[in-house]
Order: sequence, then structure tokens, then C-alpha cells
Amino acid sequence: MPRYKTFSKQTLSISGIEVNLHRKNVKNLNLRVYPSKQEVKISVPRHAPEKAVMEFVKAKIPWIKKHLSRKISPKPSATLNFVNGEKHLFFGNEFELRVVEKNSPPEVIIEGNHTLILQVRPGADINKKAKVLKEWYRAHLKKEIPLLIQKWEPIMGVSVQEFGVKAMKTRWGTCNIRDRRIWLNLELAKKRPELLEYVVVHEMVHLLERLHNKRFYGFMSQFLPNWKSLKAELNKTGPLSNC
Repeated sequence: MPRYKTFSKQTLSISGIEVNLHRKNVKNLNLRVYPSKQEVKISVPRHAPEKAVMEFVKAKIPWIKKHLSRKISPKPSATLNFVNGEKHLFFGNEFELRVVEKNSPPEVIIEGNHTLILQVRPGADINKKAKVLKEWYRAHLKKEIPLLIQKWEPIMGVSVQEFGVKAMKTRWGTCNIRDRRIWLNLELAKKRPELLEYVVVHEMVHLLERLHNKRFYGFMSQFLPNWKSLKAELNKTGPLSNC
């Protein structure tokens, strides 16, 4: 997702609700509500009249109040200890972890349909175990992503010059339009392959349209008609919500 420069920030009080207004180099008004933080934000074009912004928000007050009243259940702890019997995900499937200490190079092996063997050297601590599994995830994504790019380049009429995989706290993927480079979140190795494909397509569409606007979503519907359901599935599985 391209980043937009913020020119100014201010807080408006509209119908008793505080709204954080950000003026950016965007074309449309984008309203977001965060129930867990009881926060309302709106991004608007740099020179949008304040009166027009306030009228837009006032028209959305019932919708805003509805979303602010939503109760957010606390998410279960995602702490992993990398011990025998622990559950780990790989491309949408759940596996039971079995740790094997062996005096040989670390590796990860799938045994049958339900077991993930994590082989480490004797005495390996939790950080070493996590690193071995993380690099295994990265290696698998680096095999799958090029296949998806090759599939979609001729369909979409775009060319990706480079891709990468990295841990990201807030985004499933990003696109550097100038360098034609896309980045994918390492966590996608835990999701269904269809969700990985959705993020790859989303980032590649940015090579056709920089902004999240009507034209962008038109391309998404053209190339991946079920993108909305995939997006909803992906965003409900964790704290990441942007793409």
C-alpha cells in the first residue's frame, strides 16, 4: 500500500464525537473507526473545505456510533514456546509441533498430515527454535510468490521487478511503485494459499493504480472477483488490517 504525506492534523468535535482529521495527498475522504481505542479518524485531500468534511462526518454519525459501541473481545495470547504438542500453522493447516534435538544442521520436516518436526541442536533455546521455523516459513514463501507473480503478470499486463518477504506489524503487503517492488508479510506463510494470492494480486494492482479508489477496486473485482471475502477472512485473523 503506498504511503501518503500528511500535511496537517487537527481534532474536530462533531455531534459530540472527537474526530482526528488528517490532511494528506489523497483524492477521497477516508473515514475509519477504531472501537478498541474509541477513536475516529478521517483522511481528506489537503485543500478540502472544513465545512464539507464536517457535513460528510455528520451524515455518518449513526454509522460511527454503531461501530464505536461494538465490544471488542480480547485476543488470546499468541505467545509460542516451541515445545512438544504446541499447535503451529502452515498455509492454513494446523500442525502439532514435535521438537527433536539432534547434533546436525537444523531443519523443519512435515510428517504426515498433522505433525511438524522441528529439528534443532541440543540445548537450542526458544529464540533459536523460533528463528529456524521463521526461516523455513520464509523459504516456502519465496518458492510460492514467484509462481503467483508469473501467473498474474501476463493477466494484468504489469511487471514486478523484485519481491521480498519480511516481518511487518501493521501490513500484509506493500508496493514500491517507482521500483516496481512488492513486499509480503512473513505471517502469510501461516495463511491459506488463497489469502497469499489475494495479497500478491492486491499489491500488483497498485502498479496499475496507486490509490485505493474506485478504479483500483474495479481492477480487483476484474482480476479476483471474490477479493472482498478473502480480505475479510484475512483481516479477522489477527491485528494486521492493512494491505
